Amino acid sequence: MSDEEHHFESKADAGASKTFPQQAGTIRKNGYIVIKARACKVVEVSTSKTGKHGHAKCHFVGIDIFNGKKLEDIVPSSHNCDVPHVNRTDYQLIDISEDGFVSLLTDNGNTKDDLKLPTDESLLTQIKDGFAEGKDLVVSVMSAMGEEQICALKDIGPK
Repeated sequence: MSDEEHHFESKADAGASKTFPQQAGTIRKNGYIVIKARACKVVEVSTSKTGKHGHAKCHFVGIDIFNGKKLEDIVPSSHNCDVPHVNRTDYQLIDISEDGFVSLLTDNGNTKDDLKLPTDESLLTQIKDGFAEGKDLVVSVMSAMGEEQICALKDIGPK
């Protein structure tokens, strides 16, 4: 072999996969699937019969969990599809900055300051109004495939 040293860039990642394989025929409505490299919630699944060339096909219709766009995909039912690891975490809202970022309190007492306000208008106004009124708000953050977004809001009473 050679005597030269190899340097690797570390990217502060544990190396865990953002998705896992699952057979297309076993994915059901309300599950999750990756369509066109986007994490989607499955809203419709239809399976066609096996044709002349063998495979039954699954037709998936999914809604992107971050931007709400409708995406479709057709996969042979015996093939594997990527399914995203989707996590939902609740954080207490501490502050909203002028540049549209929120400051959140994690379970272990640290702050999380890297999330923007949601683009959904009704959720955005609920968060801003509730915060302006001094309410104690808990936001649900959905994370999948390296993306995070505030997806829901709970009011736990006045401060």
